[in-house]
Amino acid sequence: MNIILSGGGTGGHIYPAVAVAEALQRRLGADVRLLFVGARGKMEMEKIPALGYEIEGLPVVGLQRRLTFRNIVNDLTVPFRAVRSLRLARRVIRDFGADVVVGFGGYASAPVLRAAQSMGIPTVIQEQNSYAGLTNKVLGRRARAVCVAYDGMERFFPADRIAMTGNPLRGDFARQPSREEALKHFGLTPDRPVLLVVGGSLGCRTFNEMVKRAISEDALGDVQVIWQTGKFYEAEMRSFMAGRQANGIWLGAFIDRMDLAYAAADLVISRSGAGTVSELCLLGKATMFIPSPGVAEDHQTKNAMALVDKGAAEICPDERALTEAIPTALRLLGDRARLDSLAAAIGRLGIADSADRVAEIILKQR
Repeated sequence: MNIILSGGGTGGHIYPAVAVAEALQRRLGADVRLLFVGARGKMEMEKIPALGYEIEGLPVVGLQRRLTFRNIVNDLTVPFRAVRSLRLARRVIRDFGADVVVGFGGYASAPVLRAAQSMGIPTVIQEQNSYAGLTNKVLGRRARAVCVAYDGMERFFPADRIAMTGNPLRGDFARQPSREEALKHFGLTPDRPVLLVVGGSLGCRTFNEMVKRAISEDALGDVQVIWQTGKFYEAEMRSFMAGRQANGIWLGAFIDRMDLAYAAADLVISRSGAGTVSELCLLGKATMFIPSPGVAEDHQTKNAMALVDKGAAEICPDERALTEAIPTALRLLGDRARLDSLAAAIGRLGIADSADRVAEIILKQR
């Protein structure tokens, strides 16, 4: 069986596709051929080959909303690149002999899915967010199946084609380290609560400023903090901490062992991208989401609210986070019953076999 997987631009689109690729290989072994299709110049063109998979790149680009000379030039080329990408996508599909084409989001998914549908080849869409983007809504009308992670997606797709699969994740979430091991790794003690603040690999100004403020005001009390600054902010945050009391605060640009960070944490403060939300559901971690305000269709807020409405998470808007997030987190850490309630509710939403569910749906399209 020859299967094309298309997705990229961010890890949130790339790694679900890789997780499904791994599930397909577990099922079919040498009886499956996989080809990824991405956008030239995007991170998938480096990440996918590094994982041992073949990838083809399309010249597709997206519209840039910020008005700069470079963005205006980019936007003028979008229609021409789209037409060329559609033509190249048809050639790739034909030459590979694709039996099924699967889209995971990102610039390249649109021309690949559209080309496959025009050629009569079955398509499957994996929609990671609780609010579908325009492209997926349009392409979903002709898809054989749409794999989703949230209830209520019949707002966007034909109800008879929706499959609740969750978001595919890489890694073994069933085997979690002990809290004792996790606390030792970060140099923390078992007699004090732990707050994990994680803003992504590049870092988040909002998150860093709210932790700085709490430390400056000596507001943390007995709460310990695992503080992931991101690489853009590490030097600045280390300079801030120089000469200050760092007992009970672990600071770093990256967290190499996120499994240990999660195991140590009593409460997590995080953005609400689809992959992160799915991880926290599988792990059953009490969480306060601070959605990123700069994403399309404000989908991070919608992702978070899908959990908040079920009593499975707390939320704090980004514009209020500097003054409200840490005080709210401290109150939660002092309320063990509320933490346990949040953890139990979010844990009920996790789907451990998501990648296998998506793989099964793909295989049914042959």
